[in-house]
Amino acid sequence: MQVCAGINLLISCLYTKLARQVAYYKPFNQRMAKNLLIVESPAKAKTIEKILGKDFEVKSCYGHIRDLEKDEMGIDVKNNYQPRYIVPEEKERVVKELRALAKKSDEVWLATDEDREGEAISWHLCEVLDLDPVTTKRIVFHEITKPAIVKAVNTPRTVDMNLVNAQQARRILDRIVGFELSPVLWRKMSMKNNLSAGRVQSVAVRLIAEREREINAFTAVSSFKIEGVFTAKDTTGKQVTFGAEGKKYNQAEDAEKFLQSCIGADYTVTDIQVKPGKKSPSAPFTTSTLQQEASRKFGYSVSRTMLLAQKLYESGYISYMRTDSVNLSETAMDGIRNQVTSQYGERYFQPRKYKNKNESAQEAHEAIRPTYMENSTVDDPDTKRLYELIWKRTMASQMADAELEKTIAKIQVSTNKEELTASGEVLKFEGFLKVYREDRDEEDITEEEQNEGMLPPLSVKQQLPLREMKAIERFSRPLPRYTEASLVKKLEELGIGRPSTYAPTISTIQKRGYVEKRDKDGVKRDFRIFRLADNAITKITEQENTGAEKSKLFPSDLGLVVTDFLKQYFDDIMDYGFTARVEEEFDEVAAGKLKWNTMINDFYIPFKKDVDNTIENAERIKGERELGIEAESGKKIVARMGRYGPMVQIGDVNDEEKPRFASLKKDQSIETITLEEAMQLFQLPRTLGEYEGQEVAVNIGRFGPYVKLGEQFISIPRGEDPLEVSLDRAIELIKEKQTADAPISTYENKPVTKGKGRFGPFIKWNDMFINVPRRYNFDALSASDIKELIDAKVSKEANRYIQNWPDEKISIENGRWGPFLRFGKKMLKLGKKADDSKYTAEEMAAVSLEDVKKMIELQVPNAFAKKGKAPAKKAAAKKAPAKKKAAPKKK
Repeated sequence: MQVCAGINLLISCLYTKLARQVAYYKPFNQRMAKNLLIVESPAKAKTIEKILGKDFEVKSCYGHIRDLEKDEMGIDVKNNYQPRYIVPEEKERVVKELRALAKKSDEVWLATDEDREGEAISWHLCEVLDLDPVTTKRIVFHEITKPAIVKAVNTPRTVDMNLVNAQQARRILDRIVGFELSPVLWRKMSMKNNLSAGRVQSVAVRLIAEREREINAFTAVSSFKIEGVFTAKDTTGKQVTFGAEGKKYNQAEDAEKFLQSCIGADYTVTDIQVKPGKKSPSAPFTTSTLQQEASRKFGYSVSRTMLLAQKLYESGYISYMRTDSVNLSETAMDGIRNQVTSQYGERYFQPRKYKNKNESAQEAHEAIRPTYMENSTVDDPDTKRLYELIWKRTMASQMADAELEKTIAKIQVSTNKEELTASGEVLKFEGFLKVYREDRDEEDITEEEQNEGMLPPLSVKQQLPLREMKAIERFSRPLPRYTEASLVKKLEELGIGRPSTYAPTISTIQKRGYVEKRDKDGVKRDFRIFRLADNAITKITEQENTGAEKSKLFPSDLGLVVTDFLKQYFDDIMDYGFTARVEEEFDEVAAGKLKWNTMINDFYIPFKKDVDNTIENAERIKGERELGIEAESGKKIVARMGRYGPMVQIGDVNDEEKPRFASLKKDQSIETITLEEAMQLFQLPRTLGEYEGQEVAVNIGRFGPYVKLGEQFISIPRGEDPLEVSLDRAIELIKEKQTADAPISTYENKPVTKGKGRFGPFIKWNDMFINVPRRYNFDALSASDIKELIDAKVSKEANRYIQNWPDEKISIENGRWGPFLRFGKKMLKLGKKADDSKYTAEEMAAVSLEDVKKMIELQVPNAFAKKGKAPAKKAAAKKAPAKKKAAPKKK
């Protein structure tokens, strides 16, 4: 009986334990059947699947799965702006796979990102997978950790149609602006590449263009700054030097006069003020502040920062990276408290609640922070620096103020009773500075902050020996050009764009050629110094490098010209306040306070009138600036935009002689080029002589200046003027190139050479360029390395082609989404068969060249027309404007 009782008691205990577990996980365990959970990215899918286990199959939809049709904007303007969505061809396979999985699954869950884009993707998935958005479970989470995912699964919601409509309104409005404005630019400006305009992008270009014009119009004004250098004993009794500043003088004569009045003077401390001060930490990161700080500290572009942050988020290391909130959850605050107190002590911890500057910031969202504060770093070398930056900023945001002591000493000059001021700062308690110090943009740092240091102990009436006093000429400076990060900061200040739009906006304006990111070399400038030492004044002229800039955003001539045109005819689109108001209206749609159709209608009706009026009445864009007259011919010289970019033109099309043209150099602009610089462009190409029986010449091409030897092109190093390159220097560059191009090995009796290009180091064999990954030692490639690289490339190329006609520059290739056509540099779709099904690789292997050419001509009319048929070209040229003219009439 006792044995039975013992067994019963054991069973009872086990049953109770099991019952508790089931009760604890009840909501989770009630869904034991197979669930399909859909996210945007494969990396995110992999992390979440590990957390949820076998009850869930987690699949990726690879971002957006539907987009607006291209025909007629994809918007039915007459039917309340209803969008017409299609599944792009490259997403058809993904959708097909998801449909099949959805049918097999008992329940489909949507776990796309928590912002408006993510909400819209969830709704599009409902539409293509025949799911009911009213009942389909939608889960959101700020971080990919087990507690957050389990909590989200246990508290699902449904698709928020207000957020969907806000994203849809943005997409439709941007499509309208792009589709209506771009044809206006095509008709009013002749360019080789089709121009395009966008709502936020055009305003961003305007900011950069206006800053550039401010800089070009700026005239530096000089002044003379008085700086005295004194000596005194420090706390150890050692003599140290420190500086003190006097008044500024606008004229050199006045500065020199002041120094003369100081000859033979005594210098006495008349007043000392010691003031306590403090520095407070910055709020934890939002999207824009992370982009700014990563740019300042590491030189990362905005897009690189977002790429790395996304990788960290999808790996479960940080919270969601697209946010404008500075809030931290209670769980995060507990984690920070534990880390700060355990690492630095109680005195260093100070809890803080930060206020969002942006009134539309969603309080429910969180700042960007580590998911687990005990992890101060990550192993991944790519994301390590960014993660540590986020960890430090998050820690510092909840730490005590840094305590300072600021000392200001007044020093009187006995001969003229003028005062010099010495100031210094001592850190009394590190506080948050123990972990993190924020960088700042150059325009935000004051001159006083730059010059601040430490002072030795001083006392009132103390006599100070003067080592020297200088009056140094300094020049006023314009505001610096924008970096990607400072442009994000400006856009945020103006209320233009949102966290998800900053990186795409900056990327787009560079891709379209309106803005370029580049360095600018400085120029030498003389400045004067008057120096008083040993009661004698000497005059010195020294040089400084001024105007040097690194990774700054410059408007191209195209960007300047298009900005001027849009400002003239579409002032609303280009107005900062108007663009910010549109963003506020998107926020109202997201909050359910405004109907998206109403918002679009209020925008479209006046905008459409402006478009029609501009097409009808606006003059063609010239982008022209007259530079002067050519002395020899008396012909006018202008800098203007041409079909292939900015150029200088001598003469007119109506003259008997044809005009002469020369392209501008990469660092030249229509707005700033001088007549002298313009005339120098016509000295190229310049023949220097012969080398190895071939002509040597210098010229400027698309990628900069170069030396030409026969049919070989050798780049001229940056900073060298092609007009000053001698034959000896050209031969030197040719020899360097020949050495670099000399074979490093042979493979199958063919030479192997190596080099470094746009995409990194490579080897070249049999006219094939092969990238060399980092795991190889590029400087010491072995024969086995070369064989391995070539074999891998040959194997890959063998699988690449289904059919190939190199002489015709035509091939049928295997792609990620199935076979496609390559014609020259164009990648073309295969289209569909008569029964609406797709061609297979096997079918394309049997297609003749003639049939392939017919397929190409359907997409590229006159692709194979003979060059001699001039009338056909003229006909085509007439046809294009007719299309553009018809487009705006559609409603």
